[in-house]
Amino acid sequence: MTGIDPSSWSCPAPIGRRSTVVMGHGGGGRLSAELVAEVFLPAFANPGLDQLADSAVMPFAGGRLAMSTDSYVVRPLFFPGGNIGDLAVNGTVNDLAMSGARPLYLSAAFVLEEGLDIGTLGLIAGSMGAAAQAAGAQLITGDTKVVDQGRGDGVYITTAGVGLVPDGVEVSPSGARPGDVVIVSGTIGSHGVAILSVREGLEFGTVVETDSAPLNGLVDAMLAVAPAGVHALRDPTRGGLAATVNEIAGASAVGVVLEERSIPVSPEVAAACGFLGLDPLEVANEGRLVAFVAPEVADDVLAVMRDLAVASGAAVVGRVVADHPGVVVARTGIGGTRIVDVPLGEQLPRIC
Repeated sequence: MTGIDPSSWSCPAPIGRRSTVVMGHGGGGRLSAELVAEVFLPAFANPGLDQLADSAVMPFAGGRLAMSTDSYVVRPLFFPGGNIGDLAVNGTVNDLAMSGARPLYLSAAFVLEEGLDIGTLGLIAGSMGAAAQAAGAQLITGDTKVVDQGRGDGVYITTAGVGLVPDGVEVSPSGARPGDVVIVSGTIGSHGVAILSVREGLEFGTVVETDSAPLNGLVDAMLAVAPAGVHALRDPTRGGLAATVNEIAGASAVGVVLEERSIPVSPEVAAACGFLGLDPLEVANEGRLVAFVAPEVADDVLAVMRDLAVASGAAVVGRVVADHPGVVVARTGIGGTRIVDVPLGEQLPRIC
C-alpha cells in the first residue's frame, strides 16, 4: 500500500462558481449535472435533449428511434473481465436498452496515441466485434485519429448507437410513480473496484471482475412479461446507484426509500469499499440496471430477471413514495435513516 494516495480518488468540492473544467465534471454526479445545465442545455436546447435520458427517443417514420452516444477514456485499457473495447459497446447498447429500445447499429470513433501496439489495438477491436455480436447489433461505421505520443492514454473510443423502441413501450426517467418497486439486477460496485484494483495495484484476497455486459436481452425479457409495468430503467454507471436513483426521483418528482440491507453487494466489494472508505452506492457499474416497476407485476419481473445469468442476483431494494419528492433516503441496518445524496463527482475517476 506504500505510495498510494487515497485523496487522489475523490474529486474536488465546488468552491463558488468554477471557471475551468475539473475532473469532477466528468464523474456523473452533481458537477456533471451542473455542467450540462449551465453549458450544454442552453447551447443545444431542443425537445430531444430535454429528455435527459441515457438515450433520446424521437418519432421517426411512423415509429420511435432511440439514439445515444458515449466516450470511453478508462485507464487501464485492460482490467479483470474486460477492456475498453467491450466496455464501449456494452455501454452504448445499455444506454439504448434503458429506453426500451432494441439496439440495431453502432458507430465507433478511435483516438489513438502514437506508439500504441497494433496487437493491442487488434485485441480491443476484436472484443468490440464480439460484444456487438452478443448484443445483436452491428458496428457499421467509424473514424480514426492519431495524437502525438504522450498526449493520450493509448486509446480513447467514442461509440454511438441507434435502436428502435417497440410499440407500447413507455420507459422514461420521469415514469416512476408512488408505489413502484425498485429492483436492482445484481450486486453493485464491481466495475469500479475492478478498475481500482489494477490501476493502483491493490489486492483484496480475490480478483474482482467488472460486471460489464449487454443488458438489452434482459430488458426485452422484462418488457415481455410486463410491457406496461416497467416505468423507468437506468444503468447505474458513473455516480453509481446513488446518482441513478436520485436522477429518477428528481425527474419523476417522487421520493424513494431504499432498504440498505437489501442492496446486494458482494463480500469482496464490501471489504474493498470498507477498507478504502468508499460508499458502494456511489461506485460505478457497467452491467447492472435499476428498474422502477408497478407493484402488481414486481414478482413476475423479478422472476424473469433471475432466470437470466446477467441478473441472477436481482433483488428488490426499495419503494417509491409520494413523500419528500426528489429526495432518496435509505433505512440503515441499525434502524436509522440517512439521506442518499447525489455524489459530487465520481469517487474513482476514469472508470469508463
